[in-house]
Amino acid sequence: MTFDSCDIGLAGKRSGKVRDWYPLGDGKRLIVTTDRLSAFDRALAAVAYKGQVLNQLAAWWFDATADIIGNHVVSMPDPNAIVALDVEPLPIEVIVRGYITGVTSTALWYRYSLGERSIYGYDFPEGLRKNQPLPFPIVTPTTKGGPTGHDERLSCAEVVGQGHLDEATWTIVHSAALALFARGQERAKAAGLALVDTKYEFGRAPDGSILLIDEVHTPDSSRYWKADSYRSRVEAGLEPECFDKEFVRLAFAELGYRGDGPVPPVRESLWDETSALYRSAYERLTGKAFEPGEYPVGPRLERNLRAAGILR
Repeated sequence: MTFDSCDIGLAGKRSGKVRDWYPLGDGKRLIVTTDRLSAFDRALAAVAYKGQVLNQLAAWWFDATADIIGNHVVSMPDPNAIVALDVEPLPIEVIVRGYITGVTSTALWYRYSLGERSIYGYDFPEGLRKNQPLPFPIVTPTTKGGPTGHDERLSCAEVVGQGHLDEATWTIVHSAALALFARGQERAKAAGLALVDTKYEFGRAPDGSILLIDEVHTPDSSRYWKADSYRSRVEAGLEPECFDKEFVRLAFAELGYRGDGPVPPVRESLWDETSALYRSAYERLTGKAFEPGEYPVGPRLERNLRAAGILR
């Protein structure tokens, strides 16, 4: 069961693919992470405890990276919710990539496999193989895709040259993204995982400072591979064993579904397996046992928000 149908008595609700948020006034908002799972730019199902994993793992990462850059978290009154500063998102997101991979027409490996050697403003050497580590992590900025289209991929130079961000802001974002990725790689390695790539989103606070927002290094916002099977699978010509939302995409791809038309039925056990994967990712990365809050979400959330003084 998800939070979607529960009215907690706050006006101005807005919804994204996996989150609902509510203005609280005084420069703050309540962000509720639901159990909706999205892939192929649409919500596919509800996965038990997914919202709690995303919220708690992101909050853990925000705390673990606060020495690199500040973030928008004010408090976490519930396993599915945070109170955050109401910041203005920057018009540019960044994806940091540590491996050459992907099959879509904009993916790094796809373009490299067609003979391109200058991609996203970076020059790549000859002889790279699919799914191998890049010589160094690269930052690929994107605009934010609107309701009718996907993001536009940019080079770092185009971010400033086209007027998306001023040079000082881009310097902060670029530097923070690389430092965050390095921290994520360290933690993933200790967890027996490889951080393949990840998305970072930043915003500008009322005082003008740049903050990390949205979520960070979760199975929804990052791609992870299992380290112990990585080498043997790649050498055998197989795709690495994923440990993120790609697990669901691959299950649908086996049915021939890639996002167009009606969503086909899948085996019911897929959602239990997905829930277990998300919880396992939390435990590997944090080193802590996942302790789920009361379920379903709605009644507990309302009670906790009242106890925190957010609801009267």
